[in-house]
Amino acid sequence: MISPPVLRPGDTIGITAPSSSLTEGEIAPAIDLIRSWDIRVETGKYIFRHRNSFAGTDLQRAADFQAMLDDPGIKAILCARGGYGAIRIIKKLNFEKFMKHPKWIAGSSDITVFHACLQQVLGVESLHSAMPRFVPPLEPDLASMESLRAALFGEVSKYSMQSHRDNRKGTARGILVGGNLSVLNSLAGSDIEPDMQDRILFIEDVNEYLYHIDRMIMNQALRGRLRKLKGLVVGAMNNMMVSGSGYRKPAFAIISEAVAEYGFPVIFGFPAGHVHPNMSLILGREVEISVNGNQSSITF
Repeated sequence: MISPPVLRPGDTIGITAPSSSLTEGEIAPAIDLIRSWDIRVETGKYIFRHRNSFAGTDLQRAADFQAMLDDPGIKAILCARGGYGAIRIIKKLNFEKFMKHPKWIAGSSDITVFHACLQQVLGVESLHSAMPRFVPPLEPDLASMESLRAALFGEVSKYSMQSHRDNRKGTARGILVGGNLSVLNSLAGSDIEPDMQDRILFIEDVNEYLYHIDRMIMNQALRGRLRKLKGLVVGAMNNMMVSGSGYRKPAFAIISEAVAEYGFPVIFGFPAGHVHPNMSLILGREVEISVNGNQSSITF
């Protein structure tokens, strides 16, 4: 995998909105914060447009993203928010100039589409991270953005945390891939769906019916993808909903049952996804996960 260059003081970050719409006021705190890192900020031409739920038309969102992919002066692209829309523009993008000057692409949730393409098709690392729409004063926690800053500047080497009761012990090495489970399932059968062979898979989700989580993880199992893994990292599974039929098995229990027949280590409750803090993960990088009775860790 290609690792884009780390940022240096004075570099420029581009902020664009490839998915759902937002307002200028929603990202103003993030821009101020990023500038305090001694980083310049450029925003997309169409970033504050509105079309249905999207930040402009498909062509406008793709044009903004393409401009930042092509500009060698922009050293990282931060996706302003998730929502929905990335899957509608991914095939409109040309990565030829990007591959001559690789740069970090960062975001989460719907941005899983770009992460999948970067790792599966292009062989480039990217950052599963917080996004500019969610920073103080809109959110009380600065740790997410500090984690993003550290990742962009090449300062992230290891995360350690107290072990979760659902964890499965062991140690494994593999390339870290994944993101939002719902988005990953929407890529099934496409040429950008991530390969699971010898990978460490990261998944997270939010606002889903619990039986949907079961259905999606069963889809992964039925297609033989889970048995190929070296390990699994499960992030936040927040605001899960009980269906009218009464299906109420907890998300962690659903996932634990689905991988019970495999011997790889599993970390549950890693602080990433739709949660605060949302710690940055370097997707596409070979990592080691280690799980014991007291502590679990991810080493990059």
